[in-house]
Parts: sequence; C-alpha cells; structure tokens
Amino acid sequence: MSSAAPDPRLVELRARIDELDRQLIDTLAQRLAICHEVAEVKESTDAPIIQPQRVRDVITSRRQMALDSGVDPDFAEEVMRVLLAETHRIEVAGRRPDSAPSKTAEKSGTTSSADVGEVLDTVASRIDHVVIAVPDLAAATASFATLGFHPVDPRAPHTGVEVVRAGGVTLVLVSPVAGANVARHLGQHGPGIHHVAIEVLNAGYAREALDQRSRVSSSPNITEIITDRHGHEQFFTVRDEASGTQLGFIARTGHRVGIAGIDIENILTAFND
Repeated sequence: MSSAAPDPRLVELRARIDELDRQLIDTLAQRLAICHEVAEVKESTDAPIIQPQRVRDVITSRRQMALDSGVDPDFAEEVMRVLLAETHRIEVAGRRPDSAPSKTAEKSGTTSSADVGEVLDTVASRIDHVVIAVPDLAAATASFATLGFHPVDPRAPHTGVEVVRAGGVTLVLVSPVAGANVARHLGQHGPGIHHVAIEVLNAGYAREALDQRSRVSSSPNITEIITDRHGHEQFFTVRDEASGTQLGFIARTGHRVGIAGIDIENILTAFND
C-alpha cells in the first residue's frame, strides 16, 4: 500500500463531499422531523398511515426531479423508496410505548481492521435480486403476478428466464430451459432460491478479499468475475450445503440498468454445483 501523501485536489474534493454530506444529513433530519409532525396529524385525525396514491405521486415526481437535475431516475427512486420506508417506520414506531434504543456512530460488529473478514461490511450495499429456480416458468410468472410482480419487459421474454419486479424488489425466475445448471439444481434441490445476488461497491476488491479468506478457511470457493454487456461485474460462491445457500456478488460499472434475462442466461454457466 502506498504511503504517498494524497493529491491536494483529492483532499479538497473530499472536503467538499464531506460538507455536502453534512448538508444532506441535515436535510434528511429536517424532512424526518416533518414526518413526525405528519404522524401526529394523522393520529389525531384518524388518517390512514399508508396512502398509496401519495406514494405513487412521490415516486413519479421525484423521478422527474432527478431527470431535470441530470440524476439517474432509477437511482433517485431507490433513494426515495428507502426514505419512504423510514418515513412509514417513524409513523408506526411513534405509536409504540417503548423508547427507541440508543445507538452510536460505529455500527455494531464492525471494526477499523483491514482483515478480509471485514470486506462485506465495507463493500456490501444491499440485496440486488434473488434468482429462483422453477420447473414451469409460465406458471411461476403467473403465480407471482397475483402478488403484484410484473415482467420487466414483457415484449422481450428470454428463453427460460423471466425478470419480474414489484416496486424496488427484483426477482429472476429461471427454468430448466435456461440451461443444464438449472435442471441440475431442480433435480438435486427442488424449486426455490437458486442464489441471492448482493450488490457490492467493487467486484474486484470483494472477490480478491473473499478469495484470500477461502484459502485459509472453510469458506466456499468462488468463481471468476463475469462482465455482461451492460457492465454488470459478477462472481459467485458455490452452493454451501450447510445452509443451502449460494451467493452472487454484483457491481455496476456500466450504465444503470436492471438485470436482464439474457444476462442471467449468460452467467448460469459460471456455477459449479
């Protein structure tokens, strides 16, 4: 690791980012304070906590605000959905009799250590999508449709793969038609979760650290990084028989687009069950 002093330009830019982050947190605090007031009004007037049309209006209008400001609207929607979830939590939690737990700036269970065991605490962002193996793609798609999930692009279905979404949640349904890997998975484990894809800040860093750890422990082996046509960099663990879990790790290095059926088809060959 280089011990050279950072470029003065980086120091200045990072200072500006720090200040903007302070302003952002302050703005969030002001918005959430108003949410507390909204909760009090709703409680006094018996207004419903969740108002679906208001949620839809907020999402649509904020996407337009993002477009007007040169911000990717899909990214803005992700931020707003997290904020709306916190708003709803505040409104409900305010009616609880118990007090909120105390918290500190440092998250529980994290350290400043550079040990590879801390890698996911550093780079993992969220669950990006879940891939589900199903014997009958049409039947599974119809079943999830009854729960409100809809195909991402019904005009362009992919053989053996259907990407469905509801709000900010993405599921990928894969059938044996998608390849021998899925057929083998269904034969060995039956229908259910094929793998869970975790979004990470940098796939190369995450893979290198996890690969180092796998060499000195019983952690699952991992595949090489695969990059699809949209710039999604992904690698995978082999299925852990102790938990029945297989993980994927995905970083976006191209334009912000959702995972597509054709991309899933191309990466299924990376698995070694």
